[in-house]
Amino acid sequence: MRELLHLDRLKEGKVLLAFSGGVDSSALFHLLLENSIAFDIAHVNYHTRPTSDEEASSAEVLAQAHGLHCYVHSCHLSGSNFEHHARTQRYQFFEYLIKKHHYTYLLTAHQLNDRLEWLMMQLCRGCGLPELLGVKSMDKRGDITLIRPLLQHDRQEIEEYLSEHQLSHFIDESNHDEKYTRNRFRHQFSTPLMREHTDALRRSFRYLEEDNENLIETIHFEECDGLYWSENPINLRSLIYGIDQQLKTLGILMSSSEKEDLKKEKSCVISRKYIVSIEDNLTFISPYHPNVIMDKGFKEECRKLKINPKLRGFLYGEPKAYTAIRRLKEPLKPLQCD
Repeated sequence: MRELLHLDRLKEGKVLLAFSGGVDSSALFHLLLENSIAFDIAHVNYHTRPTSDEEASSAEVLAQAHGLHCYVHSCHLSGSNFEHHARTQRYQFFEYLIKKHHYTYLLTAHQLNDRLEWLMMQLCRGCGLPELLGVKSMDKRGDITLIRPLLQHDRQEIEEYLSEHQLSHFIDESNHDEKYTRNRFRHQFSTPLMREHTDALRRSFRYLEEDNENLIETIHFEECDGLYWSENPINLRSLIYGIDQQLKTLGILMSSSEKEDLKKEKSCVISRKYIVSIEDNLTFISPYHPNVIMDKGFKEECRKLKINPKLRGFLYGEPKAYTAIRRLKEPLKPLQCD
């Protein structure tokens, strides 16, 4: 149980642990101590349970007892799609801390059961290999490099570790409420499967992650004043996945129909907020600004440069972004943002 994934990387600099005080993050906290990893913790208090304030205070006490920093973010969320808004809040908080205090990695305590639950939910939504393996041992989320050191351990192992060492932790009672989709998959499908086939599932995920690395080419988007661009990979599947990942960093989730439209049309307005334009060698993403009145000279220059008409409204009000796209489209020009 003491084996952590990417242990050599965890010893580079100092890492930040996303800490809830639950079973998984409590186990990872103590395993990091055992492996002499330099780390601090970050806790988000959503005030959704009677014990929320107690959990936040307990995180601070635990960190202080071991000479660590504990950063607590308090937020009250309302409205629909709580999980999406909560995820956005906590990753904005984590990113702020990582940039301010120069942490090398963000750690989360996802484990093997989480991975299986995610795969099964995505499979029932109609997804490809990269989406099925959305929970990976190492990943990028915007400018954050995220590591999940417990991903090869199942929930039973982790609970046994805490029990053996008599380590305190909180239990989230909402985990038993089957009105949440993940809980239904957990109780009805993933837990019985994991109980019977733990070792085989662990191997399968390792092979699938290796296959995914060979099949999906990683792309990186450059940015200038709200305009994003990337060189196109060899295959369209890698490009659509890369676009999807970039839009997620902007708070936009592509629907299945939008992905299919983008494959066919090579240009699509996503969620009525962003325009994606796939060209021969480059792909551009920008905010979508329709109905902008532009002067004739600007429109003529855009026409000569073959700039997608749906990009022009945004570019008209962003001279630096416009300069960047001109240099990208004109031959022998430096690819930079002034």
